[in-house]
Amino acid sequence: MEKGRSPNTLAAYRRDLSAYAAWLAGQGAELAGVDEGIVTGYVAHLEASGRAPSSVARALVAVRLLHRFLRDEGLAATDPGTAVRPPPVPKGLPKALTEDEVSSLLAAVTGNGPRERRDRAVLEVLYGTGVRVSELTGLSMADLALDQRLVRVYGKGNKERLVPLGRYARQALDEWTGPGGREALVPRRRARRADADAVFLNARGQRLTRQGVDLIVRHYARRAGLGGRVSAHVLRHSCATHLLDHGADIRVVQELLGHASIATTQVYTKVSAERLRAAYEAAHPRARLGSPGR
Repeated sequence: MEKGRSPNTLAAYRRDLSAYAAWLAGQGAELAGVDEGIVTGYVAHLEASGRAPSSVARALVAVRLLHRFLRDEGLAATDPGTAVRPPPVPKGLPKALTEDEVSSLLAAVTGNGPRERRDRAVLEVLYGTGVRVSELTGLSMADLALDQRLVRVYGKGNKERLVPLGRYARQALDEWTGPGGREALVPRRRARRADADAVFLNARGQRLTRQGVDLIVRHYARRAGLGGRVSAHVLRHSCATHLLDHGADIRVVQELLGHASIATTQVYTKVSAERLRAAYEAAHPRARLGSPGR
């Protein structure tokens, strides 16, 4: 609550701390007696087990926060995690789809039943707005202002922002929320009151989960011949990359995506530059290696 962490972040920290507690028990160590060497040993254990550098770094953040808390509350004399540094995390580029691939993905949704309407709206909103999966599943009916082509989104730290809806996303939402769409999945009796106003519902009439969204995306990705490399987060990457490809201002993209720091958004400028270079080298006769006379 103090740091405004999202439920997903809290769940990740909880898993990391449970694993840490189990490892400490296996080492015969008590929390209050942990020193810097033990924390360093845990980092080495995670690296040896094949965890990705980003995963190790996140686990270390949780461990350091725990020991800082114990010290501040007087439950431990020292903070053994202060001097332990995480492994360097390589800056990987987002794996954006091409515009043709996105078109194939969206075209893979055929039919006009309630599930097809929902799935079409899910894909159009993910790509058209660049919202996070958690933001999509957290949408309530009161967050939609379709007549103004806007949607209210609650991002990390519960920060609110307004995101514009493009023509296709708005049309898909109109069809989903209109007659024969969402109402067809509304059960006569709800298991949870929190589901009553959810924009996106599963087959049981409950709020669609992030796992459910990923299943939808992967299903149509396979149908479109894109394989298993497509996820809901890839559509967010694709939205940002295509906006910058077509000349959108980076500050506008930052606001749209809800990035706290523009440094996060700048990753996409590198993606666009790489795509521009690849297109140039593939098309320009004097960009390719070879004899100058050819």
